[in-house]
Amino acid sequence: MSIKKEEIKQEVFDLYDDYAHNRINRRDFMEKLSFYAVGAMTVPALMSFLMPDYKNTLQVKADDPRLKSEYVTYNSEKGGGTIKALLSKPADATKKLGGIVVVHENRGLNPYIEDVARRAAIAGFITIAPDALTPLGGYPGDDDKGREMQSKRDKNEMLENFIDAYTYLTKSPDCNGKIGVVGFCFGGGIANMMAVRIPGLSAAVPFYGAQPTADEVPQIKAPLLLHYAGLDTRVNEGWPAYEEALKANKKEYTAYIYPNVNHGFHNDTTPRYDKAAAELAWKRTIDFFTEKLS
Repeated sequence: MSIKKEEIKQEVFDLYDDYAHNRINRRDFMEKLSFYAVGAMTVPALMSFLMPDYKNTLQVKADDPRLKSEYVTYNSEKGGGTIKALLSKPADATKKLGGIVVVHENRGLNPYIEDVARRAAIAGFITIAPDALTPLGGYPGDDDKGREMQSKRDKNEMLENFIDAYTYLTKSPDCNGKIGVVGFCFGGGIANMMAVRIPGLSAAVPFYGAQPTADEVPQIKAPLLLHYAGLDTRVNEGWPAYEEALKANKKEYTAYIYPNVNHGFHNDTTPRYDKAAAELAWKRTIDFFTEKLS
């Protein structure tokens, strides 16, 4: 049976969100999913529908001739040691480029995030996409195992991993010194915290990311472009207080809430993906980086 997105109740997407963020385990997820299994729409069919499809969704392949991509390593002294990352830039670059740190979700450097990093490089930037699972052996090729591994890492050490990726780009002869960050889910929270921690950051774009505290907002120097999903009540509940603090401290920010889309709407490997919202948010992101990093 081929399941269509419009056939799935919102409760199923909410249930998947709980599972994807380790609020329920796989056994409980499948048990609760059974309540929505009707007729030929079996639990295995629903599971298959909800899981990411990395094989058929890549927008920019690893060997794209327009790019020069390679894996690099850098030292993250406060973040557990050596970190592996994907470094990408346009193959025909003739000048120094703005830099972008691309921060993954809560499951390590999977094919979707590598693809996003390559998309940003195609748009004219040098990008670095670190794998915060490196100290544990790296992204294991399976998101379930990746989430389990990432839950064992210290969040502050992972933040240091991405701050050190910023430092890596500052030392690159191919970078013009203007560096931004884009992050998704867990990575959105990291993007917010990098804006807090790095005075020299030139731009930050959190996608549905956890917000810093009101006490941390005064430290933000970088302009922000924030993307939220209209149906993402979990993350969105922190937005009013964050916006109030941004306004009170006269910070430069633009925020968009995309109606009727789920958390993870930019991720084109799962059925939470919303093509119209994802493409609009990405265009706004690239336009923002073009303005701030040139």
